[in-house]
Amino acid sequence: MAKGRGAGATIIIRREEGGEGGHHGGAWKVAYADFVTAMMAFFLLMWLLNATTEDQRRGLADYFNPTNIMGRGTTGSGQPFGGRTPNEVGELSSNASTVRLETGPRPLILDIEEDDSDTPATPLERREGPKGDDETATPARLMASRTEHPSEAQNADLARASAEALREELRQRERAALDGLAEQIRAAVREDPTLADLSNQLQVEQVPEGLRIQLLDAERQPMFALGGSTPGDKAQALLAKVAAVINRVPNDVAISGHTDATPFRPGARSNWDLSAERANATRRLLAEGGVVESRIRSVAGLAAREPLLPGDPQNPANRRVSILLLREAPPATGKDAS
Repeated sequence: MAKGRGAGATIIIRREEGGEGGHHGGAWKVAYADFVTAMMAFFLLMWLLNATTEDQRRGLADYFNPTNIMGRGTTGSGQPFGGRTPNEVGELSSNASTVRLETGPRPLILDIEEDDSDTPATPLERREGPKGDDETATPARLMASRTEHPSEAQNADLARASAEALREELRQRERAALDGLAEQIRAAVREDPTLADLSNQLQVEQVPEGLRIQLLDAERQPMFALGGSTPGDKAQALLAKVAAVINRVPNDVAISGHTDATPFRPGARSNWDLSAERANATRRLLAEGGVVESRIRSVAGLAAREPLLPGDPQNPANRRVSILLLREAPPATGKDAS
């Protein structure tokens, strides 16, 4: 049919919709995800089996196996018979949650029969079973058991013995250190020509309390001015040597002053005052030599109460100052540490 003049051409558009190819679908992704998940679970299982011990695997299996004392046969796992874990070798007989049997004395068996008659009951026979381990233990076995499993009292005794051994070791080391210190003080005085004549007036010895260093007066050679607390030049030099040596150790220091038995005139100061003043003057000289104040434990004047020579209370050697280096380790009970 002829179209009218001026009419436009007719345009037909065809759209075809078709499904995507099989390789463009999403079903394979689900399958692949399941496969990867299964592989991960498999490798996780293999790793757990390799990372655990036999006892741990048995414990895990027993955890998921309920307690069942009926599982005594060889029927394998499953209710109500229980079963072995897959990690053990042998037939599948139950080993989980079984009754534990221990040997011991056989219980008393009473042969009781019901009888309505008036017949008196016959005496019952006691049947003894085999003796247990505790009943057959010999004294030697009991002693060995106590040695292997010491009691609390034995543990306490061992602890006390160890502590005492440690304290004794510390005491021995400190005695050796103080002996070395005493020799250093004597050597420092011997090697100084200006103090050589004072070597007989220096007394160094170990006592239970520590290392005692004493500066003694001598006839016509006192350490302090007679009746006064001012130290002489040689006494100051000697105390400087002592301070330099005792600065090498951390021990605390106790200082005491002593006099002879000669009294002062009535109304004047006493030997208590003089001994205390000399002890305090010694403290000041040690501080000038570098001994810190925190190490000074005590400064005391004892007058003539503790003479060096009790049989000769007027002897000049009783006039002295004592410097005591106190021990850090506790002294041994009833023993002289010297």
